[in-house]
Amino acid sequence: MEWFLANKTWVFSGIGTGIILFIVGLLFNNNSKTLTNKQIQKSGSNSVNIQIGGNSNIETKKDKNV
Repeated sequence: MEWFLANKTWVFSGIGTGIILFIVGLLFNNNSKTLTNKQIQKSGSNSVNIQIGGNSNIETKKDKNV
């Protein structure tokens, strides 16, 4: 306890501030993970829309007669 009282300025100006900000960041960061996966798509009439949330590979068949 004596060490803490002697070094309270150092703790709260450096490491203590970082730890407090880290804990506050964890508390407020829970909702941002769900918002990053949200997709919204608006389109007009008679339009084709493709929306992919991850990686996409488009392969074409090779013509064996050529």
